[in-house]
Amino acid sequence: MKMPLFPLKLVAFPGEELNLHIFEPRYKQLISDISEHDQTFGVCVYNDNLTGFGTEVKLEAIHHRYDDGRLDIRTIGLKAFKIKDFQNPMEGKLYAGGEVEYLEDDPSLTNVQYFEFLFYLKEMLYLLNHQVEVNPENTNSFTYAHKIGLKIEEELELLIMPSESLRVDYLIRHFKRMIPAIKALEEAKKKIRQNGHFKHLDPLNF
Repeated sequence: MKMPLFPLKLVAFPGEELNLHIFEPRYKQLISDISEHDQTFGVCVYNDNLTGFGTEVKLEAIHHRYDDGRLDIRTIGLKAFKIKDFQNPMEGKLYAGGEVEYLEDDPSLTNVQYFEFLFYLKEMLYLLNHQVEVNPENTNSFTYAHKIGLKIEEELELLIMPSESLRVDYLIRHFKRMIPAIKALEEAKKKIRQNGHFKHLDPLNF
């Protein structure tokens, strides 16, 4: 499938709402074209160079049009893809485009995996002070992926995994590694805060 491509230094996940501020002439043209023809476009991951992967997104709404032509838009992620052929720019356009191939994705997951994932996810979000209500009915491996301390390289690794089972196992390993480190850091902060304060110490019997 051929589509317009928008390289950004971020990973857009399927199901994610992504808000973008459009100000470059090439991307103003891109949004104009997809709006007119009811098309989708691809947000491809650029991290020092083009990674070759991205996510198809659909324009959900134009929040605001500025007098100088800039736009605030809302999109939603659809499917992850691999870039087969990148053209910059597309013929007759200001923006890039190319042929993409959708990645395979097996959504199956065992109940044991999912409940373990939810348990660690809730603890991680609590430790990071994210005040969110995790709803098991609409939470998957992508839902909170931007809020759990993954680097962009790790987010990309998550995006291109071919099954929900692999993604959940990957995140559980991340949680098991990070949660003890965060707890240890919080304990160290408490000890540091105690320095310089008057302390009540019980007398020793010796």
